[in-house]
Amino acid sequence: MAHSLMPTDKTTSTTGKSPDVSQILRVADPVTAGHYDELRQADGLRPQWARFFEQSGLAKPGEFDHRAADIAAQVRENGITYNIYAETGGHARPWPLDLLPFIIEEEDWARIAAGVAERAALLEQIMGDIYGEQTLLKEGFLPPALVQGHPGYLRPLIGATPPGGTHLHIAAFDLARDEQGEWWVVSQRTQAPSGLGYLLENRLIVSQLFPTAFRNLNVQRIASAYRHLLDRLKEDAPNPDPDEPTRIVLLTPGPYNESYFEHVYLAHYLGIPLVEGSDLSVREDRLFLNTMYGLEPVHAVLRRLDDDFCDPLELRSGSSLGVPGLVQAMRAGNVLVANALGSSFLESTAIHGFLPGIARKLTGKELSLPSLPSWWCGERAALDAVLPDLGKQVIKATYPGSAERPSFEPVIGAGLSEEQRASWRERIARDPDAYTLQTFLPLSQSPTWDHKGRIVPRGTMVRVFAISTREGEWEVLPGGLTRIAAAGQSSVSMQRGGSSLDTWVRTQGPVDTFTMLPGRIQPEDIGRGRRLISSRSAENLFWMGRYSERAENGMRLARAAIQAMTSADTPPPSALASLHRLCLTSGLVPYGTPSPGEARDIFLRSLLASLTDTNAAMSVRFCLTSLVRTADHVRDRLSSEHWRLVLQTRDGFLPRHTRRKGTPLFTPTEALASLDRLGMELAGLTGAQADRMVRDDGWRMLTIGRQIERLSFFSGALEAVFGTDSQPCDEALDFLLTLFDSTITYRAYHQRRLQVPPLIDLVVLDPNNPRSIYRVLKVIHRQVEKLPDSAAGTGADMLASIPPYEPTPSLGSLCSRDLLGGWSNLLELTGNCASATRMLSDEIGLRYLTHTQGGESAYLS
Repeated sequence: MAHSLMPTDKTTSTTGKSPDVSQILRVADPVTAGHYDELRQADGLRPQWARFFEQSGLAKPGEFDHRAADIAAQVRENGITYNIYAETGGHARPWPLDLLPFIIEEEDWARIAAGVAERAALLEQIMGDIYGEQTLLKEGFLPPALVQGHPGYLRPLIGATPPGGTHLHIAAFDLARDEQGEWWVVSQRTQAPSGLGYLLENRLIVSQLFPTAFRNLNVQRIASAYRHLLDRLKEDAPNPDPDEPTRIVLLTPGPYNESYFEHVYLAHYLGIPLVEGSDLSVREDRLFLNTMYGLEPVHAVLRRLDDDFCDPLELRSGSSLGVPGLVQAMRAGNVLVANALGSSFLESTAIHGFLPGIARKLTGKELSLPSLPSWWCGERAALDAVLPDLGKQVIKATYPGSAERPSFEPVIGAGLSEEQRASWRERIARDPDAYTLQTFLPLSQSPTWDHKGRIVPRGTMVRVFAISTREGEWEVLPGGLTRIAAAGQSSVSMQRGGSSLDTWVRTQGPVDTFTMLPGRIQPEDIGRGRRLISSRSAENLFWMGRYSERAENGMRLARAAIQAMTSADTPPPSALASLHRLCLTSGLVPYGTPSPGEARDIFLRSLLASLTDTNAAMSVRFCLTSLVRTADHVRDRLSSEHWRLVLQTRDGFLPRHTRRKGTPLFTPTEALASLDRLGMELAGLTGAQADRMVRDDGWRMLTIGRQIERLSFFSGALEAVFGTDSQPCDEALDFLLTLFDSTITYRAYHQRRLQVPPLIDLVVLDPNNPRSIYRVLKVIHRQVEKLPDSAAGTGADMLASIPPYEPTPSLGSLCSRDLLGGWSNLLELTGNCASATRMLSDEIGLRYLTHTQGGESAYLS
């Protein structure tokens, strides 16, 4: 990810005086009564905030706006997004990051860190007991209905001990302050806690915006926690071959998950492959990564996928996101999954009420960091004690939603009328196990900039992460993901318009200067080892190349067709017939559309309507949408600039004005303007693919896909012209030069004399024309030859079905006519090329994108 923010904070003004921080109080709104004020104390700004504003140079409202704009620009440049469970084809919104950090003093942090580490260790002990001896259930410290009745309790894993003996490698806790400034635990996350990537991106952006303040406030760094996480995963991962590197992957649900950007970014930062469930296979109780080279063993999985989606064989049968057989591989001890499956019952708010007693049982101590008072309504005494006083509680679901017990958002009792509270009491009484009541906590309020010249307070919650380092020991990442409520909201929710803050933990001791950047690399350490390309990534890169080329070809064809239809001079019937034939075979108009020679207006109307039809499998808009979809699956391989260009290419191809229903979205003039813009954007995308990607096997798949599409389209274009007319007219030949993007070159060689022999020489035989048939064949041959060997043979074995690129046929033979006056030799070549593209595409799929043939991996016995 690119980071281009320049240090911009200034500790003094141009007069040499410190900024007047008293101005801050004049533009800062007061907090709501009953909430802790993170910015102010009785006599003015809190000391840490006074020092921040002195060091940051934020003394004037204009400076706030300028810096906030810098953050927004950096978020856009880095492509940081947050999907609100976007639908297919939907647009994710930019990640919300506020200008001001959330500052935690060292004394506060010491208590937080100790309490969080203590709680993480306790949750690990609970996991070990619940899936082992179950003493806590037998002795009544946890109600069986709360654990065994929870869908997150996974019976298939009872008695299974994870490699290394640790169930939880990461635990997250959501903390908030009360009115007196005391910290409380509101909730905890143990399945696949999110936030580690976003908090890192927040830190990189905000710390670069205020480097002097960040340095002089002695803010603790966070990188070492990520290194310790990787070290622990490598230490626990079961790798039977000490000569082979331990392979760790990050498992994501895919691009439509709300935090997919974080998965991509975290995989980048940790230096591990990002995979989806379809990338992995279980064979003989071992986990493998499906790659272009066969099956490669996987020893550890850092997952961002909820428990029940992880294995459709033993958990949720309808899941297409998981890995069939993963649970059995875990039971066999052949793969480490972090966190281990089966911990989601710990995320229930109802658990909090039992943790103090469990802590006394297992550790002999009281918890130093308390949970908000919580009551599981399945206990009659708790129900009777708090249900009458519903106005002071938050109603939460005990279990995740199901058909029998639909999920619901937490309900704040104070916001209900007395009639509504009575209704809720009846609902809870009918099924008390399904409900948990938690004391309502007015969140502390942090200063945020609202872009209207004011600093406004917002409710604040901090997610803190604990990382397992060695058995029984936990490191608490010195920072966290701080989230703030939207204006007018009393609870924090990113889905409902909340935002985030960078979290600064101050220290009086030394600042940890560890970095995830590699140490000094010696020349002898440098090798040319290959980067593994998963089969899914290879397939998406292959189709990314095809859709890029298909969109460009469609753009050229549509532009040429619209120009022909709107020209004052009507092209000859033979040229219109060729145009009609190619538009049909290329999917630019549906079959059944009359020829422009028969019904010009109907043809044009159909063409304009099809341009933006996402249901037409070959339309320009469909190709652009598919291009984004395939690129989204390989975002970990694309630069942020490349990804933005892909999005811009799709989003820019939209009409500037709305049309009434039933009419084409484009007028001919608008369509031509939009196609011209698209042509420039696609040229930029072609440059990014050709010159901004490493020439590894992934790039090779993209290039082959692109050249296959080019060869197929150009063969079809030649066939449409020379197979329709024994003596193509000038308009048809000019049409071909346009499609081959070779008009300027032809004119440079032959001025305006349009003749068949020089045209065929340029678009079929010319080795210097990157768009000639034989130049395309040469590129395909050379790239296919370099593909890795597979179980079915070498890449070169696939070339038998592809016409050779040398020796080229003579120009005379291609221009010769048969007894009927047809171009039989030329059409035989184009027919062979068209069929070869289909055969090569199928063969690539069989050899590199599936693993159903024998002898697929040396790791299988």
